[in-house]
Amino acid sequence: MITGKDLIEMGYKPNKLFKEAIEYANNNNLTVDALKSYMDSIQPIYIEPQEALPFYENIRAENEEEADNVKMVIDAMKSIMVTPTVFNGCVMPDACPTGEGQIPVGGVVVSKNAIHPSWHSADICCSVMMTNFGKVEPKTILDAAHSITHFGGGGRDEYSELPKEFETKLLQNQYMNSDRSINFAKNHLATQGDGNHFLFVGISKVTGDTMMVTHHGSRGLGANLYKKGMEIAEYFRKELSPKTNVKNAWIPFETEEGKAYWEALQLVREWTKLNHQTIHNATAEKTNIVPIDNFWNEHNFVFKEGDLFYHAKGATPLDDKFVPDSKYGLRLIPLNMSEPVLIVKGNTTASNLGFAPHGAGRN
Repeated sequence: MITGKDLIEMGYKPNKLFKEAIEYANNNNLTVDALKSYMDSIQPIYIEPQEALPFYENIRAENEEEADNVKMVIDAMKSIMVTPTVFNGCVMPDACPTGEGQIPVGGVVVSKNAIHPSWHSADICCSVMMTNFGKVEPKTILDAAHSITHFGGGGRDEYSELPKEFETKLLQNQYMNSDRSINFAKNHLATQGDGNHFLFVGISKVTGDTMMVTHHGSRGLGANLYKKGMEIAEYFRKELSPKTNVKNAWIPFETEEGKAYWEALQLVREWTKLNHQTIHNATAEKTNIVPIDNFWNEHNFVFKEGDLFYHAKGATPLDDKFVPDSKYGLRLIPLNMSEPVLIVKGNTTASNLGFAPHGAGRN
């Protein structure tokens, strides 16, 4: 009578195949040699890490202080480019490291038929939106906006009603149909979180118009999806590629879980845009001003082209193919407190893979 203990003594690690193997071995009275041949034949074929692929280094150290940063960025990217799903990659000029196995802020990594939750991180769809309010005092817009939104934890009740169609879509997705996700989607509307997120009002150097820019991600809704995504990715890592770094685990897109996760990411994108719009529209209503223009773009998301998935961590998508609701091809690069917010247009090259930097944010 063959038991699990016998298989372990033969050198096989317990897994979900044990039950089926024991039943087969006993039903067919397998000898030790026959059992070993059978066990070897049903063992999973794991996907091994690859030799680190080259990537485009759009970054250079301009002083000794920056040299350490650049080295850490390059080392972090090298630790990622061994992941067997990886197809291509690049780093932006403003890249900074987040740790080994973690895509640097300012990094773009392209994988084939695989979504890597760790590479988009908890702040899914971190993004920026601009509204042009025309010739009006910046203080008027700033005061109105700050009376509407808030930073830090928690939510608010005044703007907590979701469009019914969107709520239905959340309930139909396996990753989003929980009370926790629905509550985050409702209560975090019109809020901006913390970190380098901001609400900024300034005057255009070109037109003299007053413009408001908001910078934030998907708040609790995205963070909750990220947590679930990491759990599913870890399951697949153990099943498919146990030698892959835990932080580089992926969800195969061709699976049911992968397709549902991609749909969930699109719902997070839709909610984040709604969150920006809620703040901008409420500011316009409060000031009784009809905006001249409004547009937005992500700079921390996963973008799909065919079977390729572009994981952009803190990188602005230049190419219109990545921004389905692109307006005029314009993008926002917020930079930092000592530099202006930039409104840019750019071209895709072999070295930028269709992306630009996003800068650091501001107080």
